[in-house]
Amino acid sequence: MAGTLFVVATPIGNLEDITIRALRILRDVALIAAEDTRRTAHLLSRHAISTPTTSLHEHNEYEKTATILSHLQRGDDVALVSDAGTPTVSDPGAQLIRAARAAGVRVEPIPGPSAITAALSASGLADDRFTFMGFPPARSKAREQWFQKLVRADCPVVFFEAPHRIESTLAELQSTVGDCQILVARELTKAHEQLVFGPISAVIGQIQRHQGEFTVVVDIGHKTETNPAVDASAPASRRAAMAAVAREHGVTANQLYAALELAKKSVK
Repeated sequence: MAGTLFVVATPIGNLEDITIRALRILRDVALIAAEDTRRTAHLLSRHAISTPTTSLHEHNEYEKTATILSHLQRGDDVALVSDAGTPTVSDPGAQLIRAARAAGVRVEPIPGPSAITAALSASGLADDRFTFMGFPPARSKAREQWFQKLVRADCPVVFFEAPHRIESTLAELQSTVGDCQILVARELTKAHEQLVFGPISAVIGQIQRHQGEFTVVVDIGHKTETNPAVDASAPASRRAAMAAVAREHGVTANQLYAALELAKKSVK
């Protein structure tokens, strides 16, 4: 009988943020497949867990999947963990999970910490739905397409960003959607955690970007389909002009557009 592949969420910073169930699974499995065995070793040592580990990261997932799958097929239970948070969410592991399912291996999630839900819960922007968009691409064409998808969202958007790109990304976000409300969370659950909330123009000057991954929650708002800040088919120059006028008057691009629409109706 095949073993079970447990997808185990681990702390995103504070090592106390792990469930009793997750600790039991990590103790009981035959093998832990970790994104970084050195980082996982700190967690295991903290809780006196001696389970063997093997690496599974973006550069070796293809070659390691077959080896780990062989463990599962001969009856060994395996735990999949990432550096922090929930595996496969902007982290490796999806290929292993697909291979396990294709081989008839049971895959069982062990839920726990997530930077996405942690930031969203503290933002006050949580609704009945949200959109997660991972990391903005670095290459210009893919990045442009990424922002086009973001501005079409009609619910809060959550994404990750690296320290060296956070300021440029926020500036580009402001020029695209206007000076909307955002939450920027840095070093979540760690000793130097920082959460800054407000319009983008105010947040940019307050964030400390020297270390730590950033989680950003954007209040895209309830936009109409004709809003140029949302409509990706609108020329970039038009969207930028709307955003610039909105910033000058201390309102969001959405508010400016709504005012213009109201003015149009009043003169008909």
